[in-house]
Parts: sequence; C-alpha cells; structure tokens
Amino acid sequence: MRQARHPRPEEMTLIAMMGALSDPIRVGLVRVLADGRERGWGELRAPVAKSTLSHHLRVLRDAGLTRTRQEGTRCFVELRRDDLTVRFPGLLEAVLEAAHGDDVGAHVGVADDTDHA
Repeated sequence: MRQARHPRPEEMTLIAMMGALSDPIRVGLVRVLADGRERGWGELRAPVAKSTLSHHLRVLRDAGLTRTRQEGTRCFVELRRDDLTVRFPGLLEAVLEAAHGDDVGAHVGVADDTDHA
C-alpha cells in the first residue's frame, strides 16, 4: 500500500485548516489526539460508520492537521502539533479551548479496556 501524502508546513493553508475543523467529529478527533499520543485507527471511537471515520481522518491529514503512519495492515494517526504551531501560532490552542468550552466533539473518544470485554 502506498504511503499517504502529508502537506509540508508551508503548503498548509488557513482555508484548509478551517474547512477541516468545520465538522464536530473532526474537532473531536483533534481533541482526542491533542494528548500527543499516536493512536491506532481502531482505538478511535465516533458515532459514525468506519468508512465515515476514515473520511474524517483523511480530511484532517490532507489539511495537514494529522500525520498517518501505516504499519502492516494497521494505521496510526497523530496530531502534527509542532508543524501547526510553526505555521499557525496559537490556532490549535484557540480551537481546543473553544471546543472544550462549547463541548464540541466530546462524543468522540478512544477505546478503553471495557470495549474489549
């Protein structure tokens, strides 16, 4: 399988960022990934079909918000915090603060041990 393309920081645009952050599911994914941990796609929980979740992850990647890494048949995703901070200083923190305050994306999370019981 071919590697996903990730825009370089200088290729990231404000319009692409704002478009990617215009959906509550995607904001929720950013909130989850804001802890700095790389997550397997299978760990992510959202009230949408797997194909729709995959679409949301692709939108975030294409805008430059996330980096996707494939290992065998598994995909992992992480927030590109450093690149975002360099390209758009303060944007990520403002989005996360507003999302938390307005409870946007709170219905998105990660699998916990009870999901495997």
